[in-house]
Amino acid sequence: MKLLIRLLIITLGVLVAVNTIDGVDVPGTQQAVVVAVVLGILNAFLKPVLQLLALPVTILTLGLFYFVINVFIVYLTSYIVPSFTVAGFFPALLFSLVVSLVSWILGIFLD
Repeated sequence: MKLLIRLLIITLGVLVAVNTIDGVDVPGTQQAVVVAVVLGILNAFLKPVLQLLALPVTILTLGLFYFVINVFIVYLTSYIVPSFTVAGFFPALLFSLVVSLVSWILGIFLD
């Protein structure tokens, strides 16, 4: 049950980000759910590996490379889900920040 609520929260974050950021597009709510599922899977399995491999670069850039990893995850999601389009680096960065912020705020009420 908690997993479905988390999926709903991430989907709401995706919908908020798509409606507020120019350059990011998802055609409908069903596709937003698919984007949320793929984003959740990539964040759970691929992101920790990328963070571990990029640890020296992340330390050298004082943690700023972490944002590049987030953008890469968003680009990979747009590659896997063809109806999800991202127009560039900064829209992908803003998308990841908005989804994280909305998920964090709504996640406070879950716990």
